[in-house]
Amino acid sequence: MGLFSGAETLRHIPVIGPSKAGAVLEGSKAWSKQFMQRHKIPTAAYREFSGAELEAGLQYLAAQPLPIVLKADGLAAGKGVVICQSHKEAEVELRDMLGGKFGAASARVVVEEFLTGIEFSVFVLTDGKTWKILPEAKDYKRIGEGDTGPNTGGMGAVSPVPFVDEAMWKKVEARIIAPTVKGLRKEKITYKGFIFFGLISVDGEPYVIEYNCRMGDPETEVVFPRLKNDLVMLMQNCAKGTLGRVRIRADRRVAATVFLVSGGYPGDYDKGKAISGLEKVKGSIAFHAGTTEKGGAVVTNGGRVIAVTSYGKDILSAVRKSKRHAMAIDFEGKYFRKDIGKDIGG
Repeated sequence: MGLFSGAETLRHIPVIGPSKAGAVLEGSKAWSKQFMQRHKIPTAAYREFSGAELEAGLQYLAAQPLPIVLKADGLAAGKGVVICQSHKEAEVELRDMLGGKFGAASARVVVEEFLTGIEFSVFVLTDGKTWKILPEAKDYKRIGEGDTGPNTGGMGAVSPVPFVDEAMWKKVEARIIAPTVKGLRKEKITYKGFIFFGLISVDGEPYVIEYNCRMGDPETEVVFPRLKNDLVMLMQNCAKGTLGRVRIRADRRVAATVFLVSGGYPGDYDKGKAISGLEKVKGSIAFHAGTTEKGGAVVTNGGRVIAVTSYGKDILSAVRKSKRHAMAIDFEGKYFRKDIGKDIGG
């Protein structure tokens, strides 16, 4: 009875987010690729295979140019995408994935063309009828400097992105954002909430790498600090279907975030390491990700521990400030990338 009365009490609170059908945009790589094909949204060429189609998948792999991208169809904690540099590596990975490496998430595997270019992230808030574009960002996924080593949940990000100019924005909105929102509506899929577009610019032309049905991390740590609108008001307009009345306002300053991670991440790592120096972070924001409190002290409790976000007049100054605070915070095994934003002016 208490549970029921609680639900009644909360009934008036608006909720945003995709419907179950809309969430498949992120929940199934295969479905999202099919959706893009139906609505002529630019993306890499692909084929999908199930366990029963292993031999056909292996034959297809053997005929593909290198490198080859393999994606578990479902959600795999950010680890379900592998870029293979040899046909042998791709064969082993396909067998492992279809053999249950990621459980049900890799019951189907998407084999995708590798696109060469520079990646960036675009975010929109949609009420199902119209959409509002939030500040863009560029994140850094690999653990090692120079974008080397295995993928992580994200080692840092910057916003805005210098190469995303007015011409690129026009292409992104016309070819990707508009057909995505209109496509969902055409297919009678209810969607009120954030859509993350993981994009890549190939010779100045945007392609979709993936969709997420939410804000992305660590991009959110630079996007929201630059958003000057009241976030609650934005979400209320989204829930009411009145986003068309809103104008997005963004801080002109650059925001840069640097992630401090545990030693060993993204592999095995220890928890419970005491964190010091947090009081030295002044004029920047320290977002706690993998921390907890133990005996009155803040200690590590995850692989990615703290994201430090700073403003600056340009990428270089924003990154320098975040790195200065990243050096001031300390815990055993601490690691962070020192080259965030370096490829685009940092």
